[in-house]
Amino acid sequence: MEDLGFWITAGGLAALVALSLALGLLRAGRRGLKAAESDILLYKSQLEEIDQDVARGVLSDADAEATRIEVKRRLLAADKAAQGAATLSQGPRVLPGVLLVVAVLGGTFGLYGALGAPSYGDLPLAARLEASDAARASRPSQAEAEATADLPQPDMSQLAPEFAELMQRLRGALAERPNDLEGFTLLARNEARIGRIAEARAAQQRVIQLKGREATAGDWSDLAEFSVVSAGGYVSPEAEAAADAALVLDPGDGRARYYKGLAEVQGGRADLGFRRWDALLADSPPDAPWVPILRRELPGLAELAGIPFRPEERPEFGENEEMIRNMVETLAGRLAAEGGNAEEWARLIHSLGVLGDHDRAGMIAAEALSVFAGDQEAVGMINAALNGSGERP
Repeated sequence: MEDLGFWITAGGLAALVALSLALGLLRAGRRGLKAAESDILLYKSQLEEIDQDVARGVLSDADAEATRIEVKRRLLAADKAAQGAATLSQGPRVLPGVLLVVAVLGGTFGLYGALGAPSYGDLPLAARLEASDAARASRPSQAEAEATADLPQPDMSQLAPEFAELMQRLRGALAERPNDLEGFTLLARNEARIGRIAEARAAQQRVIQLKGREATAGDWSDLAEFSVVSAGGYVSPEAEAAADAALVLDPGDGRARYYKGLAEVQGGRADLGFRRWDALLADSPPDAPWVPILRRELPGLAELAGIPFRPEERPEFGENEEMIRNMVETLAGRLAAEGGNAEEWARLIHSLGVLGDHDRAGMIAAEALSVFAGDQEAVGMINAALNGSGERP
């Protein structure tokens, strides 16, 4: 019944629009007919006045003939316009108006049938944000996610017997020594290495408990990563809390920024996730493990968020990239140790920008500007290189 009411309302509105357009078309024809008929009467009246002016001696015969010719020309044009307007306004010739009504109604229902969603209620922004927050608040816990993910366990038979025995002994020792920080650190690292990610997460959680306030951003990022992987890619509340803790200690932590953005995307906030990931991509070195993922996901995410986005175009150096980086690092080391001219500093800044290291390009530019503070030509060269590098404030 709700759908029926919607279609009746939408159809009525579309019909009103179509009828308004059709009536406007017909009225235009009638207005044109009336105007043309008025012109005909005017020109006929003028022909009669010409004869009267000749009789009174106001016009000569030659002038009267020239005037008659011009008035008759206009009379013929007005008669032609009247015939066209009459054709448009006649009842049996209302086909254009009917076609217009059909086109508007058909187009309206056809387009909405293809693009619309009549069965859904209104979704204002406030309601969508509220629903997103509610969904995030009630999402599954880490334990529930791990149970649902049910990831396959690695084949322990493939491990070297000596290593497998050492791991078993380490687990047994830590069961008796629950406060052994070094032991749990070693356990977390090696459990992850052999693919027992849920066990690595539990061990890393114990590492953070033992460290307390001494836990680093890297410790929390490790926990976030182990949590996400052991849950099959899902960011649980516990995993997001670990990423948040890492960002408090180090706002620039790349892994924490990635997993925080993933949590926002999974929670229906494509806008927040896009902004976080876009900034992360701008700050990341090309070999960061999340860079290929961000480059692949950001265009679609921008479309979902309704945000204009143009992917950054960066040249691909292939196998030569390592050689180019070594050359850039050699130049950077020489300039840091021995100094150099403005052209060399500008070349270094531009090269770093091309390689995507915008933050470093900006820092080196600031250093170079202080070195060449009194040399306007050198300052201009460095600023040009900085602008060309794509350095971001």
